[in-house]
Formats: sequence, C-alpha cells, structure tokens
Amino acid sequence: MPVIVFRLLDLSKGRSALRESGAGPIGSSMDFILAELARHGYAILFVSVFLEAIGFPVPAAIALLLAGAASAHGSLSPLATLGGASVVILIGDTLMFLLGRYSGWWLLGLLCRFTLNPESCILRSADAFYKRGRALLVFAKFVPGINTMAPPLAGSMNMRWTQFIGLDAAGCVLYAGAYWSLGFLFGDAVEPITRSMRAFSSAAEWVAAVVIAGYLIYLVWNWTKAGTFGAIPRVHPKEAARKLSIEDALIYDVRSHGYYDRKARRIQGSKRLEPNALNQRWLEMPPDGRMVYLYCTCQGDATSIRVAKELIGRGYHVAVIAGGLRAWRRAGLPLEPVPEEEVAPLPAFET
Repeated sequence: MPVIVFRLLDLSKGRSALRESGAGPIGSSMDFILAELARHGYAILFVSVFLEAIGFPVPAAIALLLAGAASAHGSLSPLATLGGASVVILIGDTLMFLLGRYSGWWLLGLLCRFTLNPESCILRSADAFYKRGRALLVFAKFVPGINTMAPPLAGSMNMRWTQFIGLDAAGCVLYAGAYWSLGFLFGDAVEPITRSMRAFSSAAEWVAAVVIAGYLIYLVWNWTKAGTFGAIPRVHPKEAARKLSIEDALIYDVRSHGYYDRKARRIQGSKRLEPNALNQRWLEMPPDGRMVYLYCTCQGDATSIRVAKELIGRGYHVAVIAGGLRAWRRAGLPLEPVPEEEVAPLPAFET
C-alpha cells in the first residue's frame, strides 16, 4: 500500500495523542498538526479515491477511514472530506464511463485478452452486467475489480448519461459514506482497524498470488493437453491459405461465441460452425476426404482442437490453423466482413 495514505493515521490521532501526553489544547504542537492536516490531508484523500476510481490499486477505503477519524478530531472538515471524496470518485467514474462509451468494447476486450476465451469472456460480462448493471453500479465500489469495470461497461452498453450519473452518484456516496462514517464513529480505534486492514491486505495479496499461480498452471495444463492431441495436425496460416486456393476444402470459424460486433471480420470464405451444438447441427462436410480447416481465437487454439478431435472421431480429415484468426490477420491474409444476418449484437441499455 502507498505509504502516503498511512500518513493520515498519524495526523488523525494528533489531538488525542496530545491529550494523553498532557499537552494543552492550543499549543505549538497542536498548531503544527492542524497545519499538516490542512496542508496534506485533503490532497492525500482526493488523490487516493481518484486513482482507485480509474483502476489503480490504491487503498482508498483506508484513506476514507482515516479522513473520517481526522474529521472526528476536528483536524479536517466533515463536509469537505465526505462531500469532496464523493465528487472526486464520481469524476473518476465519469471518465471511465466516457472511455467505455467512445472506445466501444476495446477496454473490456483488452482485459479479457488474459482469459482462455476472450470473446466468451466479453459475452458473459456484457450479459451479466445487462441483467444486474443498474443495481451493480450502486454497490460495485465495495467489490475490487468490479468497481473499475462497472462504469466503462455502462458506457459501452449505451446506458443513458442521466441514469448513469444518478446510480453512480448514489454508489459513490454510499461507498465514501460507509468508510468515512466508520472512521468518524470509531476514530479512537482507527489504529487497530487499519492494522487489521493491513493484515487483511497482506493475506489478500497471498491469496491473489495463489490464484494467479493456479491460473498459470491451468493455462500450462491446457496448452500441454492441446499438445497431446498428436493426431490433430496444425497448419501455418500461409500454408492453409495456399492449400485452400488449390484444393476444394472447407474452412470453419469455431469461435465459441457468436458474432456480437457489427464490425466483426472472419477469414475469407469461411463459414460459422457452432462448437457447442455439433450433435444438433447437420454439418456440410465433404464426403470425398477433402480437408476441413478450423480456426478460433482461444488461447492455444483450445476450441479448434476440441472440435477437431470430435470431427476426426467421425472420420473427417481436419487440420487446425495454428494461432487462429490473429495469426491469419498478422500474416496479411484476406478477411471478409461477417454477413449482417449472422451478427447478434451484445445487449445494450435503452437510449
């Protein structure tokens, strides 16, 4: 945690510490403490809550807690700390909302790049936020990760500006008020509270490290499992393009999501094959042993390999395009727009 936030802890206890040491209420030491609080307390608080609002791992809750304690001791203004913090958080959230509105799904796509199936991650996130987004905006501040993602998601999904401001403002006041009130009411106990929060933060860091390590192991296991399918050939995009130009083969897009973006593109000449409904769909497969090429956008071509294994078991000749759509695009090979009738846009709030 940034050391600067905990400077508020020492300042917030200034008056009570002087009482215990027998110092008078209006001495040079008290004047110094009040001056320090006036000079640094507001800046520390406002910078902390703003940085957290735009995604930085800053302990704004502790800053609010200590600001509440300082307000109880008379070192800071209650109205300025609570009201100012709420406004600053709202400003940060509004910036993230505008980023989501004008960058479309780019921000969510960037974060989902670290998952096994980026497009499926986008689809699930958008659907979940559409169902719970309005209530989520009010309580999202209390959930790390969600607090940063909720405003840009609202922007990407075209939530009305006035609706966003109303819901998010309520969330900002609730979040700031909860921690500020805790510090204000239990100011004398702020040191053990922050000590406990520091201990919790340390434990949370260890938990996060274990989760990340587990996720990396899972990725390695997936890639290793994919490599064990020795019977499933892989082909470089340029080699696949060359064979497609001279052979009467078929190429299928087996991404595990639908086409949600009207600007979506796919490999030229490819068709959509729903990988989760292979048993329910009649496949247009060549009966004379011609090759079938598959591609996706998953880590390690996971979906392509799963579908290829299923089709090989049915007697088809299948190869996976190594690296999928991204490798094809990097190779400068031809793409085509997805037909309008195949696009199923992600849910959006009414405008």
